[in-house]
Amino acid sequence: MVSDGGCIFCKIVNGEIPSSKVYEDEDALVILDISPINKGHSLVLSKEHYKDIYDTPEELLLKLAGITKKVSLATKKSLACDGINIVQNNERPSGQLVFHIHFHIIPRFSHDGIRFDTNRKKYEGTEMKEFAEKINISIQK
Repeated sequence: MVSDGGCIFCKIVNGEIPSSKVYEDEDALVILDISPINKGHSLVLSKEHYKDIYDTPEELLLKLAGITKKVSLATKKSLACDGINIVQNNERPSGQLVFHIHFHIIPRFSHDGIRFDTNRKKYEGTEMKEFAEKINISIQK
């Protein structure tokens, strides 16, 4: 296993810091978040240290996505929540605080009062088409 000695998630994976385990296999660990948005909020961590989605091998991302789905279904069933938020942040401006690939699974309830409102932007004129073309060109390279 590759780890970053200063990474808190690597320390959790290596058993140096205690956690409340939800699920574990050879590639991933799922723990409860110690500062949950709602109780039952869990984190899907890779056991190997990868900084973010850009750095993580696609095969591992696919596995983490499958585990995220499995734990989301179990969370919904066991907690009888009304919905689930899946959050995965990359780089500080997006809200990434721990630079180790992870997915948040946040149980949601109809009247929990939690809001993820954002200040939405509007495209002007042909901007939407231009942005789509820029991204598509980059995908093709």
